Amino acid sequence: MMTGQAESRAIGQPVQRAQVENLYVEAMLIADEAHAAFAAERDLGQVGHDSLLQIGLACESLKTTTRLMHIIAWLLHRRAMMAGDPGAGPDDSAARIGEPVAADWTICDRFDAPVQRVIAASERLFERIAQIEAGWHAPPVTPVQQLFAQLQARL
Repeated sequence: MMTGQAESRAIGQPVQRAQVENLYVEAMLIADEAHAAFAAERDLGQVGHDSLLQIGLACESLKTTTRLMHIIAWLLHRRAMMAGDPGAGPDDSAARIGEPVAADWTICDRFDAPVQRVIAASERLFERIAQIEAGWHAPPVTPVQQLFAQLQARL
């Protein structure tokens, strides 16, 4: 017979696995879009003879790539943990998404729309994963606690 905590982990495991798989597909699609968008935009500074904009594009490309690499590493580590890989533990550095690498929107606002969209999508995905990770590590809330919180909110 399972204890309450073990049972909640067993119940949550298929949901977490599905979330990880779906997020992995989404991250890989954004990575492909980022590659295409930044490749198309890379001559922006040369065309407009704006070397600062070209440097800004290079920096934002690196930030976006780094953000996506952190996301993909986190997802792959989650996959390994769920598969029971002994080399993937909850205390590994890859087990935490970490702090976001924020885009500088004063620069990004000068890029073409496809580049802006991919940067924003990578930031949103990072934030979603950070929220999911926080929720997975939060203690479970019982129905009684939920009702009590609703009563407190009404008072």
